[in-house]
Amino acid sequence: MLMGKVVGHIVSTRKNEKLVGSKILEVRLIENEKDTDKFLIALDSVGAGIGERVLITTGSGARLALDNTTAPTDAVIVGIVD
Repeated sequence: MLMGKVVGHIVSTRKNEKLVGSKILEVRLIENEKDTDKFLIALDSVGAGIGERVLITTGSGARLALDNTTAPTDAVIVGIVD
C-alpha cells in the first residue's frame, strides 16, 4: 500500500476498451507524512477528488480491487484517508 495526495485528473482521448468509463488520477506520493517528488497515475475506485489523501494498491492486487478484474492496470486508489 502507498499513500498519496490527488493532484490532478488525466484525460485520455484513446484508452483500452476495458478502461472506458474509469477515472484516472495523478497522485503525489507521501512518505513519512511528507510530500515527495514522486508521482503515480492510478485508476480511481472510490470517488476521490483533488486534494484528498488516498491509499493506493499496486501490482497484480490492483486489478482485483476493480469490478473488472481483466482491466490492464498497475495502480488503483482503494481508500480515502480521513
